[in-house]
Amino acid sequence: MRLYLAAALLASAATPALAAPTRSYGDLALAPRGDRIASIDAVGAAHGVITVRAANGQVVRTLDPCAACTYSDVTFAPDGRLAWLARDKAAGTVTLGIEDGKATRTVATIAGVAETPRFSPDGTRIALLVTLGAAKEIGANQAGVRQVGEIGEKNDEQRIAVFDLAGPAVAAAAVKPLSPAGRYVYEYAWTPDGRGFVVTSALGNGDNNWWVATLDRIDAATGAVRTIAKPTTQINFPRVSPDGREVAFIGGLMSDFGSVGGDVWSVPITGGTPRNLTAGAKFTATSIAWTGAGVQGTALGGSDLSLLSVGARAATLGWHRPASFAAGDGRVAYSADGSRVAMVVQDFTHAPAIYAGPVAAPVQITHDNDTAPALATARSITWKNDGFDVQGWLLAPRAAGTGKAPMVTIVHGGPAAANVPSYLPPDSTSGTLLAAGYYVFLPNPRGSYGQGEAFTAANKRDFGGGDLRDILAGIDAAEKAAPIDDARLGLTGGSYGGFMSMWANTQTNRFKAIVAGAGLSNWVSYYGTNGIDQWMLPFFGKTLYDDYKAYEAASAIYFIKNAKTPTFIWAGERDIEVPPTQSTEYWHALKDLGVPTSLVIYPDEGHGVRAPANAKDLRARTVAWFDRYLK
Repeated sequence: MRLYLAAALLASAATPALAAPTRSYGDLALAPRGDRIASIDAVGAAHGVITVRAANGQVVRTLDPCAACTYSDVTFAPDGRLAWLARDKAAGTVTLGIEDGKATRTVATIAGVAETPRFSPDGTRIALLVTLGAAKEIGANQAGVRQVGEIGEKNDEQRIAVFDLAGPAVAAAAVKPLSPAGRYVYEYAWTPDGRGFVVTSALGNGDNNWWVATLDRIDAATGAVRTIAKPTTQINFPRVSPDGREVAFIGGLMSDFGSVGGDVWSVPITGGTPRNLTAGAKFTATSIAWTGAGVQGTALGGSDLSLLSVGARAATLGWHRPASFAAGDGRVAYSADGSRVAMVVQDFTHAPAIYAGPVAAPVQITHDNDTAPALATARSITWKNDGFDVQGWLLAPRAAGTGKAPMVTIVHGGPAAANVPSYLPPDSTSGTLLAAGYYVFLPNPRGSYGQGEAFTAANKRDFGGGDLRDILAGIDAAEKAAPIDDARLGLTGGSYGGFMSMWANTQTNRFKAIVAGAGLSNWVSYYGTNGIDQWMLPFFGKTLYDDYKAYEAASAIYFIKNAKTPTFIWAGERDIEVPPTQSTEYWHALKDLGVPTSLVIYPDEGHGVRAPANAKDLRARTVAWFDRYLK
């Protein structure tokens, strides 16, 4: 299940000729002294370049050493040198480059894929996660390999490699990973003495076992592994204290790569029982860093994303916005002493901009996108249901007509995720719907991030139960707040939102048109055919084979004769998170029952639609389907 699947559907496609493309600032990094900011800048779909700015936003220089490459993972050394990755997809290689303000050079070439370069504390070495001879892109939501031959006997392995910056460039054939074979390393951090790493890792299939990773130490000299902790939660963002004694991490009920949220935990680096530093908090930690100022990061609380500071006794929320934050190493980048921050900020009506400055009061320092059009007016709506306080976003078209209008509800993926403010370009499904006069409703029902772990865990063993009731109650609240026609309601979503779209069709006739993307129609058959079965166990409590009834109870296919709403279905051909057979099974049932339906399986796509031509086609079909039944 995927946090960003719906966002990919809403935002990907070619830019219309009449709308100026916005500038993006990818993988933002802040220098240790807080005086420079680096990012990958691109306008629209153009080739991006590495841009270095002063703290006031003035461009200092740009770097573009490989015009045929795509850049990623810019990062600063303790002394201010800059490193990056340059991928030549045609050649199948990734180059690790470095510059000191005067000259650039190649550190190593990797045959495969790579991510997350990090300098050692003394700046003499640089580490990198490498997947040599990778058969697929990193992450379970990427397109899977063809399922032929003996299945499950060979997996990609992401391992740590370390390079001495005083030595010559390392050729691809000479790259020797440090961490042992058979172990997939997801994230890592240097220990302050430079003698090793703290990592999250698992044995076997990296796509599937992210949900059962352990917190481990890896020796930088020998590659030996020692487990620090096996938390009962899923873990992310391992960060080591400056004195090397403690490791902090985010632990929670997470449901997909990139969908990070939970409490902040700490454990001695020598091992022990993790302790929850934010137990009972009514917010969700979404990223952390351990700086000279302590554990800092970001937290989603209700409708705001805030800067988070975790002290010995309590966690506090600082500067905040109803917005999205982004940086290369988390949602915000910190200076070494924790006094300054930088991040990319955007919301529903403001395109991305870099904010930087003191942690208590960062300010906007780029203005490239200030004239980007706002396609909607947005408001946060709250309502009560079943004893829960629930929140969502209602987007109204700028040019709303007279009388009541149709509305499309978009359910986020996850289920552990959240709808958060993100800029709506004209070349998006939401933008097209708004321009056509639709209201758009983005609910955050129980199971979502933003109100603490108890709220996130409230849909365990209850998929499609309380969360669907929350959504329906939210639609009632939206109709009280705006002139929405209850007789012209649409529903859509991808991944878990796709499941909810399929499921809702069997539980209510309130919606008059549905678009279900990469959804699950049958948890029983899904359990045996998907590539990531480990994520389900914390939610269902037992395996399918130990509790068939729990999986059947949430499966739309077992209630399919109740389905009456016309449904357009789409999926990716090589989706390993939710195989397209789930969509085929649902489409087949609707066809047999005479319910209007259509199914499109996009070639070579994974869990989401990324190819521009496919995304454009999907957007057009989605809007046309709603127009047919809601107009």
